[in-house]
Amino acid sequence: MPQKNISNSLLYLMFITAGLVVANIYYCQPLLALIANWFHVNEIEVSNVPLFTQIGYAAGLLFMIPLGDKYATKKIIIIDFFLIIASLLAAATATSLTVFTISSFFIGFSSSIPQLLVPMAAHLSDEKTRGRAIGIVMSGLLMGILGSRFISGFLGEFIGWQSVFFLASLVMVPLFVFLIIKLPDIKPDYKGTYLKLMQSIYSIFKSNSTVRLAALRGALAFAGLSAFWTTLTFLMEESFNYGSATTGSFGILGIVGALTANVVGKKNNATNKNKLITFSSIILIISWCVFFVSGTSMIGLIIGVLLIDMGFQSLHITNQSCIFSNNLEAKNRINTIYMVSFFIGGSLGTFIGAIAWSYFKWYGVSIVGLSLSLAILIVHLFYLKRSAIVK
Repeated sequence: MPQKNISNSLLYLMFITAGLVVANIYYCQPLLALIANWFHVNEIEVSNVPLFTQIGYAAGLLFMIPLGDKYATKKIIIIDFFLIIASLLAAATATSLTVFTISSFFIGFSSSIPQLLVPMAAHLSDEKTRGRAIGIVMSGLLMGILGSRFISGFLGEFIGWQSVFFLASLVMVPLFVFLIIKLPDIKPDYKGTYLKLMQSIYSIFKSNSTVRLAALRGALAFAGLSAFWTTLTFLMEESFNYGSATTGSFGILGIVGALTANVVGKKNNATNKNKLITFSSIILIISWCVFFVSGTSMIGLIIGVLLIDMGFQSLHITNQSCIFSNNLEAKNRINTIYMVSFFIGGSLGTFIGAIAWSYFKWYGVSIVGLSLSLAILIVHLFYLKRSAIVK
């Protein structure tokens, strides 16, 4: 069997693509207060925008990403880019919150491309370099998530929230051209029908406890992170009288944590993954304790953001390294299970966070995040104890 060795140029093109495409999902978050004022709606109503974006992303993961095990990934990406651009332009020209929310659903649905690139990077790498490859692509994805908030917050405050979506659509065009030129054609092994392909997802979920556990951990972690980012814009406006530019600047702080993704990816090749997950869970718990006492402290919020992104990204990278250790022939379906659960968790976190803010403000949001982080650690330790008993 020939040795797998993905080139650095392709790997960093995946890094850039993952960041720029996933950014489309998160541009709206620092802009929620501006969007609410523009359409004359309240905080609960405008929170449907990130909620439907995440639901759309989960739907794209469920119905589109498994196709990567049946059709060439490059072909799927080329077709999908047209939908990305159309959805962004529809959001930029929306005349009502309803139209904007529907556009946001399709932005989420079409922006699932990075979840084709992560398993592609895993497939093109050997066992020794797989953690590094996943870490680099995930670093791009995570930096896109965080950097998008800074960019959209700054642009939204000074030249209007619509400009964010216009510019995002323009950025997609040259990226599309580079992908056509550089992405390899990988012929998948699966020969069954699409219906059987989708049915096999349930079979994998039912039979693979590693995937189920990683999916639950990821869902709980992303629920907490989504609750934080959805309500931060309301906290900035109410407690500090700051606009979207300041809210978005917290994304820059998160990039410091995102840089840990590459480090964690390398560590996954040599360090016990269960220990990394335990460590990551504890960091998340500490971050929410810091948030709880920092509703009026900018320094406390800064420390909390650094911690929550570091813990979240470490957990996420380790989860993906676990699920891609085996069964690479079903890599896209495995990633579908994990990421659909992940974004269902994010959608619930957005919804619960908005409700908690409405009734209990920042203390309520902090308790929600702390409870979710404690649940990750409890579930993980229970699994370790049960595994030890079985052995």
